Amino acid sequence: MKVSSLLSTAVLATSVSAHTIFQKVSVNGADQGQLKGVRAPDSDYPIQNVNDASFACNKDLRHKDSTVISIPAGAKVGSWWGHVIGGAQSAGDPDHPIAKSHKGPIIYYLAKVSDAASAGTTGLQWFKVAHEGLSNGKWAVDNMISNGGWHYFTMPSCVAPGDYLMRAELIALHGAQTSGGAQFYMECAQIRVTGSGTNTGSNLVSFPGAYRANDLGIQVNIYDNTGSPYMGGKQYQIPGPAPLTCSGGNGGGSTDTTNPAPVTNPPVDQAGQTLWGQCGGLTWTGPTTCASGTCKVSSEHYSQCVPS
Repeated sequence: MKVSSLLSTAVLATSVSAHTIFQKVSVNGADQGQLKGVRAPDSDYPIQNVNDASFACNKDLRHKDSTVISIPAGAKVGSWWGHVIGGAQSAGDPDHPIAKSHKGPIIYYLAKVSDAASAGTTGLQWFKVAHEGLSNGKWAVDNMISNGGWHYFTMPSCVAPGDYLMRAELIALHGAQTSGGAQFYMECAQIRVTGSGTNTGSNLVSFPGAYRANDLGIQVNIYDNTGSPYMGGKQYQIPGPAPLTCSGGNGGGSTDTTNPAPVTNPPVDQAGQTLWGQCGGLTWTGPTTCASGTCKVSSEHYSQCVPS
C-alpha cells in the first residue's frame, strides 16, 4: 500500500467523534474536581481555524463556575482530558481520553487577569509556561493516554502571585499535512498563583494571532515513509514562543520529569545550522544560515532549516 493511502486511511478512520475536552485540574496530586474552575463546552469538536475569534478558550462555554484554583508556584499541575464531558462516551470507549491516532503536543499558557472567576477571554496577553511535543518516540498525547487522561507540567517557580487564566491546548496532527488540517483542542482554567515570584511573563502573544496556519509545527507531515506517526526521526517544532524560564534553572517551563520536553536546538555545524534546526526568530542569537536546505520563517519567534 502506498504511503498516501496509508495516511488517508488513518485520517478517515479517526476523523469522526474521536475528540477530547480538558475538564479537570490537579495540584500536587490533588484532584480539584470535575469542571471545578474549568470553562468547558459540551462539544468535544476541535477548532481548525487559527484565526477563530474563540481561539483563546474555545466557544459555547456552557460549563463555568466561580471556582478559582489555588496553585503554588513550583507545583506539579495536572490537566485531565476526556472524550466527552465526564470522560468516556460509553463503556469501553476506545477514543477515551482521545483516539490514539491523534498524535501531537500539549501546551500551557497563562494570561494575567484581575479576577479569574469573571475575566473575559478576549484581548488577553498570554505567555507559555510549559509544553511537550515529540520526545524519545512518544508524543505528549501518547503520554496523556497512558496516564489515563492526565498530563502534567511544573508551574514555573518565578511566576508572580495573582489571578490568571490557564490555557491548556492539545494539537492533533494526524491530518496536518494540509493547511487547516491540524485540530486544536483548548479550554481555560481559572487559577490563582501563590508564592513569592515576580515574573509576569515574557514573549507575550495573543489568541488568535499567535499561530499561522502554515507554521512548521501546525502544517506538518508527522508520518514517515511507512506511515508511522513519529516523523521518521525528524525533529518536531512545537508552535508558539519558548516557555518561561526562571533564573537559576528553578522550575521553569517543564513538563513532568517523566515526560521531558524535547530539545529544540540541535547541534550547530560550523558552516551553518543543521537540517531542522533553528535559524531565526526575534530572540535568536544562533546561526542564521543553513548547512543544507533553506531557512524557512514559521513565525516571528521561529525559523527553521528545511530541505530545499
